[in-house]
Amino acid sequence: MSTPAAEETLARDRPLLERSGTAERVAEILRQRITEGVFPPGSRLSEPSISAALGVSRNTLRESFQLLAHERLAVHELNRGVFVRELTAQDISDLYVMRRVTECGALRCASELSTVDLSALAAAVTKGRAAADEGDWQAVGTASIAFHQAVGDLADSERVSTTMRQVLAETRLFFVLADNTRAFFEPFLVRHERILRDLERGRFGPAETALEKYLRDAERQLLAAYERRES
Repeated sequence: MSTPAAEETLARDRPLLERSGTAERVAEILRQRITEGVFPPGSRLSEPSISAALGVSRNTLRESFQLLAHERLAVHELNRGVFVRELTAQDISDLYVMRRVTECGALRCASELSTVDLSALAAAVTKGRAAADEGDWQAVGTASIAFHQAVGDLADSERVSTTMRQVLAETRLFFVLADNTRAFFEPFLVRHERILRDLERGRFGPAETALEKYLRDAERQLLAAYERRES
């Protein structure tokens, strides 16, 4: 069920809809909040609460729910409502196949460009390290999502960037398996820094190799966490 904190967050998003209150824009906001962990897997997306918080009609909200369901971020349960989707082990494996193809491919595309802007990656690394210093591991997870979105954006392709946003929103759904712990996130934060250093030196090949290993290790850890939770 939507929490008061989630509703307050959405109320702050209302100005984003002033010029365009379309279902697509509502879905974009909800997708972003799912990515940030505001709505964790299994939580109910309360139609009355969200409609009031964003100041949109029920019809607009229902259309946005349909878009999220199409993206496999939400599910409609008969006589119960709409819920943020909970992923399976097969979902985890399939998402990481997609991530390896997309993110490693983005680095190969970037290697062919005359100039590459790494500022978004650097900003994500800085935010992640600052959050880690404060012991805020959920914020470290959010910074990690931003880092990987920035990797996808290096391809300089609107379609790749859009695909990454959807895939990373799904990825955040199973961050709950990691319980936002230091043991899970800190090693990957160090890897972000190493990948960034390689890219800053124009070492795209080593960066891609490191990224692929990173993603395989993350998949393995999340599958193990999923199995522990299911057993």
